[in-house]
Amino acid sequence: QRQWAAMRVRNGIIFAIHNFFQSRGFIQTDTPIFTPNAAEGSTTLFETDFFNEKAYLAQTGQLYGEALAMAHGLIYTFGPTFRAEKSKTRRHLSEFWMIEPEMAFCDLQEDMDVAEIFVKYLIDDILKHCAADMTFFSKFVDKGLKDRLQWVLDRPFERVSYAEAIDILLQSGQTFEYPVDYGLNLQSEHERYLTEKHFKCPVTVYNYPKTIKPFYMRANDDGKTVAAMDVLVPGIGEIVGGSQREERLEVLEKHLEHHELSKEDYGWYLDLRRFGSVPHSGFGMGFERMLMFVTGVSNIRDVIPFARTPGNAEF
Repeated sequence: QRQWAAMRVRNGIIFAIHNFFQSRGFIQTDTPIFTPNAAEGSTTLFETDFFNEKAYLAQTGQLYGEALAMAHGLIYTFGPTFRAEKSKTRRHLSEFWMIEPEMAFCDLQEDMDVAEIFVKYLIDDILKHCAADMTFFSKFVDKGLKDRLQWVLDRPFERVSYAEAIDILLQSGQTFEYPVDYGLNLQSEHERYLTEKHFKCPVTVYNYPKTIKPFYMRANDDGKTVAAMDVLVPGIGEIVGGSQREERLEVLEKHLEHHELSKEDYGWYLDLRRFGSVPHSGFGMGFERMLMFVTGVSNIRDVIPFARTPGNAEF
């Protein structure tokens, strides 16, 4: 009964996602499932042997989404992605679904605004249109679920810089499994401390060190950070990750050099800036993580019909 209820909620949120974007002038587009380019990093790429050149199963359609946004202004994609990361946790799948809007004439502040509005819209919609199933989850899965979701709806998300978040964690007096230091990625335990114990609400962390973020994120004037942001929610941690994209050709070329990526391979992406560009931003939401958040289900494998994880592809 729990899994069938999760599938009904899954269906309801899919409908709400399309309503959100379609009612705001976005058009749905599709990006390739095979790509010769790395967006997030080579360590999570899965190489295929079908084409006459190296191609990988796409872990994001973002780079292509940027090209489409330059033509259409507001676009979004919603489809399956594959991540060749051997993470066997309750929060990770090898094959999962992603929602990725890209917005022209949009800076980091507006990107964070849209992400917050989007999360709240989905929560409000599912509480209204899947009321019976949400009552089931509140009764048998997480008794504090409805109160927590209402808390999220009623309050603005906290916003802190990465540097401020690190200071909070260092001064918390907590013992963490993973180290906390400026220049290190935030781990799930750190994200959950910020949302569940310190702020007790969702938190948007922004302006991350450029050394831990991909090449396409816009460099800030301080020379040390990029205009990136993550939305963290209680019980899950990161649910949305996004950034303002680097629109300055010469800066993007330097980023590629720093990351030891070929300018020739990314020639088409550079051309989006070479012949004129605009400020633009976007984000990605892990669909199954959003489902975990709104249902209170603690294992991501229970919110997708046929889970694919490292070493497991049953059925």
